[in-house]
Amino acid sequence: MIRQWRADLLGNGVSVSVAAKAYRLLRAVLMTAAEEDRIIPRNPCRIRGAGDEHAQERPVLTVTQVFDLADRVGRRPVGNVRKLKNGAYRLRFQRHGEMRTHPEVFTTRSEAERALWSMGMDSRADCTQDRRFRALVLLATFAILRWGEVSALRRSDLDLDAGAGRVRAAFVERSTGELVLGPPKSKAGRRTVGIPQAIVPALREHLATYVQDEPGALLFPGAKGGPLRRSGFNTRTRWVDVVKEMGLPGLHFHDLRHTGNMLAAESGAGLKDLMARMGHDNVRAAMIYQHAVRGADKTITDAIDRHISGVGDEDEGGSAAVLIPVG
Repeated sequence: MIRQWRADLLGNGVSVSVAAKAYRLLRAVLMTAAEEDRIIPRNPCRIRGAGDEHAQERPVLTVTQVFDLADRVGRRPVGNVRKLKNGAYRLRFQRHGEMRTHPEVFTTRSEAERALWSMGMDSRADCTQDRRFRALVLLATFAILRWGEVSALRRSDLDLDAGAGRVRAAFVERSTGELVLGPPKSKAGRRTVGIPQAIVPALREHLATYVQDEPGALLFPGAKGGPLRRSGFNTRTRWVDVVKEMGLPGLHFHDLRHTGNMLAAESGAGLKDLMARMGHDNVRAAMIYQHAVRGADKTITDAIDRHISGVGDEDEGGSAAVLIPVG
């Protein structure tokens, strides 16, 4: 039964990593049943290597690529799609300020929308720029924040004069689709992190343009003002299309945090200081929000700032992303 259960997980598209976590949890439960409660004679979880995780290599972006991504997630081609009487779809797009009709008729709406997107990306159609997600990408990367943490930030959590941000909560999406606000992933997740001065102007612009004045207002609200779901973010930014256009197919939002981790590690800070910055559980968060960021975390922040400020020294367009093992 255990072998069939695991085979079904993998056969239904569950990743090896998630299947390994599930297997370890089941093994621990059944170990208690066998050794402590004596409900079963022995633990049936005996599949060699089933609980092992092999870390995949994940991309680390250059600073240039991070800023390029932050700009691209806000680009919107100008045009519309309408359904014809025969069930096909006609595409209208704007180019040089003039609305035009695409010569091709599309079978489905999604085909027409993809065509419009492609035209916007290669400048065959005019684009508008929605900057509401630009600050999100920059902050998640350079402050090393998880999705649940950055989506739960409030106006009062930022002190841009001090260059500091407070992480004190996180959203978790349950399997039912319900969003639950709770503490960060680990005890160390409650922390204060330094914000590089190079991205402070983007954050000030975001606060002035997209965030309500109340201290408790969400920093990155959803379309209707509530919490921003990752699925909604992916849809509104066309994340999959954007990263594919950048030559980074399969890039995950969490890879931005991995990029920030690598930049922080290059600061030369000690392991405990890095773990505190990243919000990992084997060190305690000792920084206090009311005080300016100082000490080791300021060293890390300043190092990241130098990376951002030195972006002009890179080759135009930035060097290619490199793969770094996670774990």
